[in-house]
Amino acid sequence: MKISIPELSLVVLVGPAGAGKSTFAQRHFRPTEVLSSDFFRGLLCDDESVQEATVDAFNVLTQIVAKRLTGGRLTVIDATNVQPEDRKPLVALARKHHCVPVAIVFDLPPAECQRRIRERGVRPVPRDVIERQHGRMKESIPLLMREGFERVIRVGEESSVDAPALEREPLPSNLRHEYGPFDIIGDVHGCCTELETLLDDLGYAVESRSEGESLSAGPVYRHRERRLAVFLGDLGDRGPRILDTIRLVYNMVSRRRAICVMGNHDIKLLRRLKGHRVKQSYGFDRTVTELEALPPDVRGAFGEPLAAFLAGLPSHCVLDDGRLVVAHAGMRQELQGRSSAKVHHFALYGETTGETDEFGAPVRYNWAAEYAGAAMVVYGHTPVVEPVWQNRTLNVDTGCVFGGKLTALRYPEKEWVSVAARERYFVPDRSHQEATDQVPV
Repeated sequence: MKISIPELSLVVLVGPAGAGKSTFAQRHFRPTEVLSSDFFRGLLCDDESVQEATVDAFNVLTQIVAKRLTGGRLTVIDATNVQPEDRKPLVALARKHHCVPVAIVFDLPPAECQRRIRERGVRPVPRDVIERQHGRMKESIPLLMREGFERVIRVGEESSVDAPALEREPLPSNLRHEYGPFDIIGDVHGCCTELETLLDDLGYAVESRSEGESLSAGPVYRHRERRLAVFLGDLGDRGPRILDTIRLVYNMVSRRRAICVMGNHDIKLLRRLKGHRVKQSYGFDRTVTELEALPPDVRGAFGEPLAAFLAGLPSHCVLDDGRLVVAHAGMRQELQGRSSAKVHHFALYGETTGETDEFGAPVRYNWAAEYAGAAMVVYGHTPVVEPVWQNRTLNVDTGCVFGGKLTALRYPEKEWVSVAARERYFVPDRSHQEATDQVPV
């Protein structure tokens, strides 16, 4: 049996005494990664069997868990964890620190648990206690996903308990092994002509080209010095050549010539492709028009791989061994390299104050003004007239679709290259313009 867990997880072992939890933990995890309730009971009162110390032991244990998760370290809880009230604070800790909560359930028969205890020569556990724990474990299995565990792994045989195969999955955001150099390109919004010019100015050339209207049609760009392009999302909507833009980026990413993160306009398109009703506002109607103009025999073949491509885009990327973070709308230090709904939302939409302005639009919060992280953060989302460094962060969305420019930051050189828009392709209404502090158009 092969078990796979995310590299940044809070792993909660669930099962009766004698089910093999500690043996499994010792075999598959570093000693420093495993926090055992028995150990903390012994630490507090010199005897691991003193059940009266359990509450205090868990209080100390959860403090250590919080510190480890703050530092981005995988942590394993080795305890019976067969009752919902024991698991609830652990799931809450994982959520608070934007880590993936994982439950590994050890579903061995009570008789097998007792046999394993006898063979280990440790203190005996009464049969009725094991049977009660086993019953609670069985009751817990259908509840775990509802409790908030994102992954539930069930181990039901001794051979599985003792199996050596456990794999740690890198999170989608973990591209620390990509060292660049990079060309980080702001929101394109269908301005494909300007993108082609910018790529040419940056030293990219068309390596090949295929005809037709499929997703893989069109040019394939490659840099002469093997630089990687990084697209900050929002490929479509508003501009004049939306599908051409999507094809160009798709071809580069699929051939490992580029990296692309998800933008809020991209997830809107993904929802539409999955059959959800999506409001055709903020220029989304132009994307729909181009999609519907495809020949009927091409439309389905275009939409299915496009949906798969968009669904696979990460919320953000940590690059160059943690020195560089890219996200559509930015990323606070404590969220970098993490996985949660809050991380995803921040990456796509940034942060707001919780208030609305006179037009009913959310008031944006300048998270960059408080940023104190070591990593450089490059983002887009809210157009600016010119990029301005602020606490190791840089917004490179210079509003090409609104008549501004399309900008790329060259990393690690920290130089930017811009191409002026050929025309003003989209004019936002006054409320949207003022609410987002967009470039004058």
